[in-house]
Amino acid sequence: MSDRYIDFANSSIGHRLVGALGLPSPVRLERWQAGRLRPVDGALLLGGGPLSEHVGAFANRLTDAIYSYGAEPSLATAWIPGHGPKLKAVVFDASHLQHTDQLKQLREFFQPLMKNLASSAHLVILGRAPETLREPFAASAQRALEGFSRSLAKELRSGSTLQLLYVGAGAEDQLEGPLRFFLSPKSAFVSGQVIRLNACATQVTDWTRPLAGRKALVTGAARGIGASIAETLARDGAEVILLDVPPAKTDLDALAARLGGRSITLDICAEDAAAQLIEHLPDGLDILVHNAGITRDKTLANMTPEFWDAVLAVNLNAPQVLTQALLEHGTLRDNARLVLLASISGIAGNRGQTNYAASKAGLIGLAQAWAPTLLERGISINAVAPGFIETQMTAHIPFALREAGRRMSSLGQGGLPQDVAEAVAWLAQPGSGAFTGQALRVCGQSVLGA
Repeated sequence: MSDRYIDFANSSIGHRLVGALGLPSPVRLERWQAGRLRPVDGALLLGGGPLSEHVGAFANRLTDAIYSYGAEPSLATAWIPGHGPKLKAVVFDASHLQHTDQLKQLREFFQPLMKNLASSAHLVILGRAPETLREPFAASAQRALEGFSRSLAKELRSGSTLQLLYVGAGAEDQLEGPLRFFLSPKSAFVSGQVIRLNACATQVTDWTRPLAGRKALVTGAARGIGASIAETLARDGAEVILLDVPPAKTDLDALAARLGGRSITLDICAEDAAAQLIEHLPDGLDILVHNAGITRDKTLANMTPEFWDAVLAVNLNAPQVLTQALLEHGTLRDNARLVLLASISGIAGNRGQTNYAASKAGLIGLAQAWAPTLLERGISINAVAPGFIETQMTAHIPFALREAGRRMSSLGQGGLPQDVAEAVAWLAQPGSGAFTGQALRVCGQSVLGA
């Protein structure tokens, strides 16, 4: 659905009027386009501590224009504020900050950059997870990075984003995958997130087709976000299997044919759904995306048992039951990737959605609870929590609520199904086993929740 406010704000007349009135001025976000070869289309700036050297080792695979900035700019060409190029990507290693006095390096590094960022620039701060540090002052300094990064992300303009990556011991060689995602337009609608990376044995061997040779099942795939997920997984080389309810068979079959995959029509809440699904998957699975979901919105005072039961059955119980069966039967292979489609409603709550929010929070809890056990088989499980995404469902929201949903984020607009799909595709990569038991918000840094 077209966002007329963005169209107006980016017109010559609208830009002047919006600026004069002090209204939000969101820009059209840059998103990944077919045929693009490198994650960063412009200047990449590196700085900070020793992890920046790890990034420097593969930086030439991200872009040709590499610069460094800091006390000893030895990684690449020195960048000079006001004289160097506009920056399209920035990586600052803050993992060496061990005391309050050292936190001033954040201001000293980032302040000169704020007026030298290109449109839709992507910034990443690297650190060490506070809970892994024994020294209290060091843990305090590293925890301070969260407040700094979330606040700075809200100060960025022109579609720029910022994330904080806590890098675990032994995970230094996993940085290329996350940076390929977070420094590129694939993460256009992700900002203000705090990610924890751990060691992982598997790696991507071909970045042009990172999912080549892997079989992926997407539920609720006939249309909307599910269809976009299927398209993106296929683009990245996966063999896709699309599942939806029988009434969606026509759309499902057409999409499967276009993507060179196959379709399964199935009611995932049926008593024999697990047995049917296992029968349809004799060759096993490497990627499982639980996207199927429904809403039945009512305030709790008016919530019928039928509305409550239907949402919990489809959104939460079915993913639990089906995943358990696929694991026990061995259909889900070692080093598989599980992605659960949650929602920011499951994090922050939403009026009239007690059933929906409960189901989506339950999925986040499922990812957290299963992650340690599945790690023994090299399997990762994560939740993706979209915010306001432009779909057929949100198009039917009353105008005032729809506009509020769009503007209540740092990026000042709704996301697209592609934004969710790109996050799922990244989590489906072999190297993304370094990221497990977590919830990644795709919400433009919504003001709802944390």
